[in-house]
Amino acid sequence: MKSKTPKPDSPALLRLVCRALDDKKAEDIRVLCVKAQSSITDYLILATGTSDPHLRALRVELEKVIDAAKEGILGMDTTDGSGWIVIDAFDVMVHIFTPETRDKYALENLWKDAEEVPLATVLADATTAQRKPRKKSAATATKRKRRTG
Repeated sequence: MKSKTPKPDSPALLRLVCRALDDKKAEDIRVLCVKAQSSITDYLILATGTSDPHLRALRVELEKVIDAAKEGILGMDTTDGSGWIVIDAFDVMVHIFTPETRDKYALENLWKDAEEVPLATVLADATTAQRKPRKKSAATATKRKRRTG
């Protein structure tokens, strides 16, 4: 997996989701920029919860944060007892695992060519984002149209 120091321009939703996961004590949060590898999302966020109740608490918090940001959730898989929750919010896709499930599926290994974005950089971008809102690009609009249409 490539690891670079990205420009401080992480999307607002990415920052909000990472902040919520960090605040709710998710472990081993990793952000992968998959724009070059994926036509369905720009960022994957992988995180670990300590138990099934912790996974549910993280999911509820993410739903609140995404709704408050007036962003949509395209889909969600929350099969009880699976040890894996997926939240698809268009440009940001979140995978939250129990430790055992994360080890078993090792998604980081499937996305070796993705650029890893340091969590500290994403969280530090929050002050920059509050000063300057960004418009969505034409590429994002096209991607959404393909996924929903």
